[in-house]
Amino acid sequence: MTKELYITDSYLRECACHILSVDGEKVIVDQTVCYPTGGGQEHDTGVIIQNGQEFEIFQVKKQSGQIVHFVKNAHLLAIGEAEIRLDWDRRYSLMSHHTLLHVLGAVVYKKYGALCTGNQIYPERARIDFNEFPELSQEEVQAIVDETNAIIKENYPISYRTVTRAEAENESGLIKTFVNLLPAHVTEVRLVSIGSIDEQACGGTHVKATGEIGMMKITDIKSKGKNNRRFEVVATR
Repeated sequence: MTKELYITDSYLRECACHILSVDGEKVIVDQTVCYPTGGGQEHDTGVIIQNGQEFEIFQVKKQSGQIVHFVKNAHLLAIGEAEIRLDWDRRYSLMSHHTLLHVLGAVVYKKYGALCTGNQIYPERARIDFNEFPELSQEEVQAIVDETNAIIKENYPISYRTVTRAEAENESGLIKTFVNLLPAHVTEVRLVSIGSIDEQACGGTHVKATGEIGMMKITDIKSKGKNNRRFEVVATR
């Protein structure tokens, strides 16, 4: 199994690695800083460096429980030592937008009791869906924006802890996520906290404190069925 270095340190930009296998454009290594597509967050990109040559990583996925790097000209790579370097600007923007969705989700849950039912995080924008959410007035939308940005400005720290699945299920009212939707083989759950205001199950990458997000702007709110809403947002710095 590939060691997921981003789980313990989202700010690692590069790492040494050992190439374990090359199959077409698919490369598997012993450890990586690259986040694979998952949890609504897009994959990282970057390069594998071997013998002074750079090979572009254009996609990262989990397949059959293994992290697979898709690499251009991978046939030129050899089994053995190499390095991985992230496209840091892309990663940092993904992190910022991911943390922003957690803050927004906390505000919406506090004000309306609505839960997140899905999200998608891109480098330049993000979206999040909520259930049981009435249509909002312009003033109510602005109140959500103001409260979210106030939390961002307070610069709350982001922290992590890992609990058993049973513990997570017992805390589901607090972490506001559907733990029972996780695959049966998942026995431990990583929880991401924003100061004392929010805690959710999440395996993605995040900034160290909310102040790094910048400010939130809601670009659109769409109806996704009766009492379900999709917020489209951007983080601006």
